[in-house]
Amino acid sequence: MKSIRIPLLLLMIAALLLSLPALAEDGTEPADEAVNEGDGFYITPITDEIFARIYGKSFKEDCTVPREDLRYLHLLYVDLDGVEHEGEMIVNYHIAEDVLDIFRQLYEAKYPIERIRLVDEYDADDELSMEDNNSSSFNFRFISHTTRVSKHGLGLAVDVNTLYNPYTKIVDGVRIVEPITGEPYLDRDADFPYKIDHEDLCYKLFIEHGFEWGGDWEDRKDYQHFEIPTSVIEEWYPENK
Repeated sequence: MKSIRIPLLLLMIAALLLSLPALAEDGTEPADEAVNEGDGFYITPITDEIFARIYGKSFKEDCTVPREDLRYLHLLYVDLDGVEHEGEMIVNYHIAEDVLDIFRQLYEAKYPIERIRLVDEYDADDELSMEDNNSSSFNFRFISHTTRVSKHGLGLAVDVNTLYNPYTKIVDGVRIVEPITGEPYLDRDADFPYKIDHEDLCYKLFIEHGFEWGGDWEDRKDYQHFEIPTSVIEEWYPENK
């Protein structure tokens, strides 16, 4: 009986080892493995189903960012009335875990967010997305008159509660506001919902995770916008110049 039990034990151990996730050479899980923590917050690669939703919209036909560099985030959030919702966002894999952690903490604090939808639900039209107060990240585009991909185009910038935290700049003496319906919220001393400032939890969490805030810029203001510093992106994408 002993001669039978030992091989059987070895077979059971082998089966157990085969059932474990494969590891990369550095001992970590492969980059394309889904990270699902079972609490409504998880990360997956861009599956064929997700890709079909974004191709020709945020992932344009001339997109130079590899699909493998993007990650899909499933999030939970609460609105101003405290109602819980499910959200979706696509970001660069470099920041996926940071962004997931930020939105988890916002959810736990019941920080109000009106919408978190893929910009593709607005045909990748930023103005429509912002007017709907939608929070999003990836939307491929080049910086105007260059061959350099923008930070949103890389999935390395996140916009939050966009209607109430507009972008503004003076161009040839004319004030530009995006979205145009966000003009009433340019007065940052006024009290209104969803406003991001230096005392805001959203601001504090993004800064803690290494992002910069567009509300601190001197030549323009982008109160909705958090991005990875250019110096860091140049290390990750040295060819994007």
